[in-house]
Amino acid sequence: MERKLATALFVDLVDSTALVASYDPEIARRRVTGFFDRVRTHIETYGGTIEKFAGDSVLAVFGVPTAHEDDAERAVRAAVAIVESGDGELPVRVGIEAGEVVVDEGDSTFATGEALNVAARLQQSAEPGEILMGPTAWGLAAGVVTEPLGDRPLRGFPGSFEVRRVVCAQRPTGRPLNVVGPYVGREEELELLENAFARAVRDRRAQLVTIFGEPGIGKSRLAREFFAGLERTSVLTGRSLPFGEGLAYRPLAEMVQAAAGISPDDSPEEAFEKLREACSSDAVADLLGLASGVLDTVSGGRRGQEIAWAAQEWAVSLAEAQPLVLGFEDVHWAEDPLLDLVEHLADRIDDAPVLIVCLARPELLEARPGWGGGRRRSIAIDLGPLPESETEVLVDALTADAVLPDDVRRSLLEKTEGNPLFVEETIRMLAERREGVSVRIPDTVQALIASRIDRLPPDSRSVVRHGALIGRVFWRGAVADLDPTLDVDTALVDLVDRQLLTREPISTVSGETAFRFRHVLIRDVAYSGLAKGERARLHRMFVDWLRARSPEELVEAQAHHLERAASLAAELDGQIPAELRAEAADALERAGCRALDREANRTARRLLLRAIDLEPSLERRFYAARAAWRLWELPAASLEMENVRSLAESAGERTIEGLALTQLADIDLNRNADVDRARTLALEALALLSDAPGDARSEALTLLSGVGWWGGDLASVERYTGEALQIAREAGRADLESLALSEVAAVHVARLQLTRADAALEAAAGLATASGSLSAAAWVARVRGSIHLRRGRFDDAEREFRAARELFDEIGAASDAGRTQQLEGLAVWQGGDPDRAEQIVREAVRSLLSLQERAKVIEAQRTLAELVLAKGHVEEAERWALSAVETVGMQDTMSRSNVRMVLGMVRAAQGRDDEAELLLRDAIDSLAATDYRNAEPEPLAAYARFLRDRGRDDEACQAEERIAELLEPEGAAGII
Repeated sequence: MERKLATALFVDLVDSTALVASYDPEIARRRVTGFFDRVRTHIETYGGTIEKFAGDSVLAVFGVPTAHEDDAERAVRAAVAIVESGDGELPVRVGIEAGEVVVDEGDSTFATGEALNVAARLQQSAEPGEILMGPTAWGLAAGVVTEPLGDRPLRGFPGSFEVRRVVCAQRPTGRPLNVVGPYVGREEELELLENAFARAVRDRRAQLVTIFGEPGIGKSRLAREFFAGLERTSVLTGRSLPFGEGLAYRPLAEMVQAAAGISPDDSPEEAFEKLREACSSDAVADLLGLASGVLDTVSGGRRGQEIAWAAQEWAVSLAEAQPLVLGFEDVHWAEDPLLDLVEHLADRIDDAPVLIVCLARPELLEARPGWGGGRRRSIAIDLGPLPESETEVLVDALTADAVLPDDVRRSLLEKTEGNPLFVEETIRMLAERREGVSVRIPDTVQALIASRIDRLPPDSRSVVRHGALIGRVFWRGAVADLDPTLDVDTALVDLVDRQLLTREPISTVSGETAFRFRHVLIRDVAYSGLAKGERARLHRMFVDWLRARSPEELVEAQAHHLERAASLAAELDGQIPAELRAEAADALERAGCRALDREANRTARRLLLRAIDLEPSLERRFYAARAAWRLWELPAASLEMENVRSLAESAGERTIEGLALTQLADIDLNRNADVDRARTLALEALALLSDAPGDARSEALTLLSGVGWWGGDLASVERYTGEALQIAREAGRADLESLALSEVAAVHVARLQLTRADAALEAAAGLATASGSLSAAAWVARVRGSIHLRRGRFDDAEREFRAARELFDEIGAASDAGRTQQLEGLAVWQGGDPDRAEQIVREAVRSLLSLQERAKVIEAQRTLAELVLAKGHVEEAERWALSAVETVGMQDTMSRSNVRMVLGMVRAAQGRDDEAELLLRDAIDSLAATDYRNAEPEPLAAYARFLRDRGRDDEACQAEERIAELLEPEGAAGII
């Protein structure tokens, strides 16, 4: 079986019982039979397939067995023709809806899916002579004119459906593709068109330009932009259609009718009279009348060469007044007579300024490999995707009136890969589906790509679908293993030639040739064509192939495919086989642990939670909770880690219990500001970890170091960090050694020993690079930024803080990223840009508040208070300062000093001098019993300003002398 996006058309003959009663039975039978014969003809004319006749009803499907990008439009055109063929004597009701259906592979037309049932219900609710469309079909049927009828309930379906009545199916002819967005890029291609036009005018000889490109790449948009820029030029356009209407020369007909002023309302006589007036001779008019459908018959046989001669005479005549541009759109669908005619015009017009512009997909070259080749006055333009910068410009223009979340924007850019139509259709889909903003394949884009895949040779189609199951990149040997009956090599050559695949220069599987889908949406649509049962079977088979080649590598790929197999089994059968469940859970756990090791914490969390869903275990619960802790998802981390601690204690797993206690202590410290409890839990953890590996003990020591930071006890910070450093060196863990040395450097910074901090940080930086640890690199950048900040190198500090924040973001360390963003804002402020600094710090406050992170949000709030106070916004500064005072922990020494300082500055600005002085002196005095020399200059400076502003210069001098005593030995600078 395979899955397809198809359109169902349900036709019902109204009140056939009355018809039989009103006529002789034989006459009634002939009328009904004749009518259904016409129904069949109309459906087949537009590429549909009769699914079944049921009494007085006909069910047809468009898109089965072969999909077309315009199946919904074909269905509507067939429906209009059916209604019109009844002539009022045989009224019908019609329902149309599109959706995913399941069909047997090959030429089978038996389809099942919701769309068929919805079409039947729409037909039942239609009035005689009425065609009703469902929402999916309407979204796919570009150019169909409809009238909205609102939401209607349909029997047998929950909720309601948006229903539309079809008014007509004939969209304007000869128009370029509808364009929603602005014109972006393509300057070089536009210049090529302009040069070709200039040569045609200069030499008075026809020039042929063919614009090649994949569907949606912007061929029509480029042509439209070029046509719009022409002055004193006749521009005529026509479009070939993919479904036959018995008119090989349709694009020429559209051009001829437009030039002669013929309207659809003209009678044949009026139309032909206008044509005669527009042509240089009756002979030309006769031939063009035949070619354009104005004349049904013309005496004598007419060959293609004669029509081509008439078209040449007509074009030359038009070009006498002013240059002529003929635009042939979608010529890959054109029949041979039209292609011959275009080549005739390009070769034979030697005495008139005529430019012929043809728009085509690459498959034109399959039918005409020599198209344009060997012609002196022929050029080809091959359009590729827009560069990412230009795609971003297009996205910005299309979403100017809407807010597009950053993650959705990134996903949109990744999915659409520079294809303008894909961008426009995806944004349109997001705008219409306001209840959600996930980026999926729009139905219009799926239909377009599916039609390409369905037209492939059978082996090529199977290879592209098997490759899609593997991923964006797949291997030749894997596809051959999944189906040994396929001629894989021939199919791969074919798919590369058709520009659906490219060959990868490097393969991640030794000895295997790798291929990549040119566009991720091609891969997604190809995968969606596989039936779910087949997907499940092939996912598991592919894992066997992976294991046979690298059992310990590509674990993430194994986990992905086993998880997909398990999910599909659960969906299809309601349960997962025990062997598959265990196999998938094991692979997910291994992949999750590897993700933790490389600090891909979001990925790790997702994989490990899925492993728990399939088959829970203590280890899996611990690793999942650990990932939540690293991501600072505190409510989940706290709840899950407490459960892990209890389970580990019951099971006698001392190492897991000790690590769980360490992380619970960290949560108590940073969320609850409970220093005493955090110290107690950390010491208990250290005792449990006495026989554990060094890296486990190191975690408890690092937590105890953090407790020392809160209390201002830098001696204990040094002691515990020194033990962690020794463990790291004994274990040969460069990442842990780097983190410990960064902590040592931070201690030196806190003591204003900047030269010693430099030396420790240089060693930490080398180890971070050698280990490849993102966390270690982030902390090196963070501490280096603090050193630059204290030395007054604000631009350098901003750069380092930004680099650290980006690394913290990458590993999902949200709280550390938020704190670093606050420091970045501080550096920007001191660098002279308070407005940008305020924006940065406000974002840091928002981020940290959402994380329930007390320790770090306090610092961000007090910095924001200082910023807005410096701008004169005293009331807002007071709100932020008081918020920080209410939040700060009683044992958080440095933060208590900082928030008292900023509240004192606010009170001074309010004229509440007694309170201000008390707060400022308390901020200074609270640091006296600590080693926090780096924190002293700022409250001292604030106090000195307070004193000078009140004429107490002698006292201010004392504070300033202390600042100089602190800063001058290291050449440090004041920050605020």
